[in-house]
Formats: sequence, structure tokens, C-alpha cells
Amino acid sequence: MVSVCGSDVRGPSCPPWRVRPKPTVPWWWAVLLLWCCCTQTRSEACAAAEGDDGTALLLCRSCGHEVTTGADLNPVRSPLALSHRNDSRLGDEPLHVQVLQNPHGHRFEVITFKAADVAKRWPADGGSSWFPGFAWTVASCPRCGAHLGWGFQPSEWPLTVPESRFVDSERTFVALIAGRLLREDLAPRLLVPRSYSS
Repeated sequence: MVSVCGSDVRGPSCPPWRVRPKPTVPWWWAVLLLWCCCTQTRSEACAAAEGDDGTALLLCRSCGHEVTTGADLNPVRSPLALSHRNDSRLGDEPLHVQVLQNPHGHRFEVITFKAADVAKRWPADGGSSWFPGFAWTVASCPRCGAHLGWGFQPSEWPLTVPESRFVDSERTFVALIAGRLLREDLAPRLLVPRSYSS
């Protein structure tokens, strides 16, 4: 049915551009939908971004592998950081982000964690470490191999150590590149349905 100039019949006194279709969905459906979306509590809205223990999950941006959680944050400050800031990207957990530069001039925004599911590439290198007293090794995603950051171990350790020793020690940590991680709650927004791909 078409509404024209206040009537249901198109007459000669009404120009054609004034013809508008009647809405097919009642207006109150839109109000009901808006009300349902707005009444969701903060805890319900954040539940998708949290793991079983109530902490945000971080994924590899390249493949979606679960790398670490907010519970594993470990703010280790580097005296060689060009800058640092506190961020709140992981819900209630304070997030310490540092900008570090390697000898080649490449800058990285890193976040330090006490544990992460990454593959370390030994032997470790004691030179040019951002954290004095620690040797570093490249850390990559165990699923896709993307470079995610670096693992740091005490300099007095042997350059190659068993993975279990690295994981079990209180003296080790990983520095992950912020731009190569993705919060789990943001991942569905970045996926493109197959029907849209060519």
C-alpha cells in the first residue's frame, strides 16, 4: 500500500515524488530492540571479552591463536624505553605500554607478561637487551609463526634452556608487541563473511 499526500490513492493533485512507501515494520519494534540492547548490564557486555577466570583474552592478530590473558600481565619497566603510558585496553587490568627501539631504529609498543603461549627461538642473545640483566629470544605464534615479541631470561642462564625451565621460573617474562595482539571481544568485528569475499 502506498501513502500519497495523506490518502491511500494517488491523485492528480499530488506530485509523484511525494509518494512514499508505508513502513512494513511497526515503529514499536525498533523501540523494543533498542530497549533490549540498552538494558544489558556491563558484566554481561564484558563477558564475551573475558576468559573463564574473568580476565580478557589476547589473540594473535594473524591467526586468532589464544596467546595470553590479562591475568598474566607483569609490568616490567625498561630503563631504555623511549616512552611509556598506562592504558586500559584489558578491562579492569591496568596495562603498561612501553615504546622501545632496536639498534636498527625500529620502534615497538610492547606489553610485558609473566606467561604467554609463544614459541621461543633459542639460543638467547645477551646483546642489545632492552632489559639490563636479561638475555632475549624471539617469540612467535606457535600456530602461524608470526613474530609476536620476545622472551626474556636472566643473563646468567645458559643461552639455550628447556621450555619448562623458562615457563616455571619467576624470573622470566615475555614482551609482546601490542599491535600484533587482538582482544578476543574485538575479533568477531574484524571477520568478513565468506559471502562478502570475491
